Amino acid sequence: MTRRKSAGRLPVWRRRLVLASWLLAAFTICVRAGQIQVLQASHWRDLAEAQHSRDVVVPATRGSILDRDGTPLAVSRERVRVSIAPKEIADMQATRALLREELGLSRTQVERLTSRERVWAVAPDLYAPTVRERLRSVPGLHLERVLQRHHPHGDLARSVLGAIVDAEGSGGVEQAYERLLGGTSGREVVARDNAGREIPGERVTMVPPRSGGEVVLTIDMDLQEIAQQALEEAMEETEARGGDVVVTDPMTGEVLALVSIRDGTANALSALSTPYEPGSTLKPFTVAALLERGLASLDDTIDIGNGTWTIEGRTLHDTHTKGRISLGEALRESSNVGVAKAAQALTPGVQYENLRDFGFGGNTGIELPGEVAGTLRRPSGWTPQSPASLAIGYEMSVTPLQMAMAYGALANGGLLMQPRLVREVRSSDGAVLERFEARVIRRVIEEDVAATVGTALVGVVEDGTGGSARLGSFAVAGKSGTARLNSGDGYEEGAYYSSFVGFFPADAPQLVVFVGLDRPQGAYYGGAVAAPVTRTTMEAALAARTTPLDRGALLRSTRRDDRDGGVPANVPPARFALRPAEPEAPIRREAIDRAARVTLPNVTGLPSRVAVRRLHALGLRVSSVGVGNIAGTTPRAGERVLPGDTVRLRLGAE
Repeated sequence: MTRRKSAGRLPVWRRRLVLASWLLAAFTICVRAGQIQVLQASHWRDLAEAQHSRDVVVPATRGSILDRDGTPLAVSRERVRVSIAPKEIADMQATRALLREELGLSRTQVERLTSRERVWAVAPDLYAPTVRERLRSVPGLHLERVLQRHHPHGDLARSVLGAIVDAEGSGGVEQAYERLLGGTSGREVVARDNAGREIPGERVTMVPPRSGGEVVLTIDMDLQEIAQQALEEAMEETEARGGDVVVTDPMTGEVLALVSIRDGTANALSALSTPYEPGSTLKPFTVAALLERGLASLDDTIDIGNGTWTIEGRTLHDTHTKGRISLGEALRESSNVGVAKAAQALTPGVQYENLRDFGFGGNTGIELPGEVAGTLRRPSGWTPQSPASLAIGYEMSVTPLQMAMAYGALANGGLLMQPRLVREVRSSDGAVLERFEARVIRRVIEEDVAATVGTALVGVVEDGTGGSARLGSFAVAGKSGTARLNSGDGYEEGAYYSSFVGFFPADAPQLVVFVGLDRPQGAYYGGAVAAPVTRTTMEAALAARTTPLDRGALLRSTRRDDRDGGVPANVPPARFALRPAEPEAPIRREAIDRAARVTLPNVTGLPSRVAVRRLHALGLRVSSVGVGNIAGTTPRAGERVLPGDTVRLRLGAE
């Protein structure tokens, strides 16, 4: 009996093993529970909260970039990106109708975006913030705030402004002033439901974003547009591969326009990143060195023989000058032989120091990334041919910006100015953080020497190689240059960089204009292809109603025999619209305005590019709305308007 009862029970050791297993399991559960609820409590709490909420970085509104008059060149505008999760849509028919109405999408587009076979789709555009009101609470539609960089004037000054890549400035002012313009991002917490979807209205701002500041440039929007169009037209006419235009104020060093075009795009900055051999545009600085050190005068004569001279195995040629000529005539006629022979009076050290003083071989210090210094070797690296070559602009390379600043020193009485592209920077609330003043780098030559060279350069335009830059009643000083292009393996056959640098009015300069064309076809001399662009730029600057020019000073600078008429004789009245220049003569101003009015042409149906060119040729400013061909203008065709007025183009569809 006892055996049968004991036979149905587990052995003692087994019962003890089961009990030990239960106790061990209970102990493990308790330990794990303690670990989760005590030691790891914060971790699991954060994980749980993360499943029901999400931190969102709120981008700051990027600061604006303005021209010298406060006209926006680059601004940030808020847009909305619409994403669609078709499987979350409750009422497909109503949602599709809403998308067609609010986003302007076609029926086919909407059906493709909302197909149940898709997990996620993104609408093909960014939309105005107004769509948020009606779309934000619709199941299956997800809205994202996007700050988009907008350029109200299209590609104007785009290379100067730079671009935004991965939410950061790349190139130009955007990169140089990234810390100021970028602002500081904020943080929001968004509530989510059990499916991970955002709960409308459940968004809390933890740290508000701080908008970026503003950068005010020295660039004048009108001059920039004038320079860009003049360069584009010159490139089209000469079939040049590229070109540069730099316009500066010689008295302050302010850069008023900076245009570079390469490979069909104006997004290049070759004016400060692509050096070239200057050729004859460097001759005035050789002459200035001789005058400054008392080694020659403009009346000293030089025997250039038959227009050829061989020195240290290199033969220099002149195109049309022979016999004995003065140094002034050598500069006016751009005599290679004459200038090179005169430069023999300079020691290598003095010649090098003179070029360095004018800013060649070093960065100008402009507030843009990517500037190069060009090439100017020390005398220890010169060959026996180098002094003669350097005297006429070879064996060295310069940038268009360096050349413009060097001519600015000739224009302002001998002071090399640091180029200024930024006038001031402001905080997001408009307070001025820093204002940049004109900065003199050094005095290069004495004032009387600069005036003497300037007078000689007037002769270049009046009677020499720069005649195509002659500007009616205003005396223009300048010099052309035509240099063969060196690819690194030697000079390219038939490839030239043709340039002209001028300043006007010569007696009281207000503008320095550099024009360079890369590989023009056909006629290639700087005086033939670059000088006319300088004249066109100056004429258009005179016609612009808003301009940094001092018009009162301009009237005082006209040639004496033209002053009685008030308008320069060789400048068509339609191209010379005087804005109030002399407060004491309002009646005279009204008469000039009446005489200067032009009839607005009919440009309806024309491509916008053609229409803009025609209107600019009349000295008119242009703004546009829409895309496509011209649908109409405001004012209407046939109305009388003043050069400098703005014509609004209505394109295809607004």
